[in-house]
Amino acid sequence: MFALSSENKFHLYSQPTDMRKSFDGLSGIVQNTLGSNPCNSDVFIFINKRRDKIKLLHWQGISFTLYYKRLEKGTFELPRYDSSVGSITLSYAQMVMIVDGLSIKNIHKRERYCATV
Repeated sequence: MFALSSENKFHLYSQPTDMRKSFDGLSGIVQNTLGSNPCNSDVFIFINKRRDKIKLLHWQGISFTLYYKRLEKGTFELPRYDSSVGSITLSYAQMVMIVDGLSIKNIHKRERYCATV
């Protein structure tokens, strides 16, 4: 069951990741490299160098869930970012578009009216 929603925060790790890493290895990257707590509700996204494999690490209160997708053809398209930063924050829509293989280069979010209380 895909238990991710727009309530979560999504962090794309900016460096290529060895896809042989599992729960402990990926949570180690989150703690040691990103300086974050992997046991919060944030979702951490890792992509390999060839950009044909993606893993999402998510803590669900009592255990980690690891989502893994491998493409047989093509690559995952990533947003432009400065590779010197540890991670970039993505919206739920951006994360879904990356996982589903949709182009995100020409996406512009329009301003929406928000009533102030």
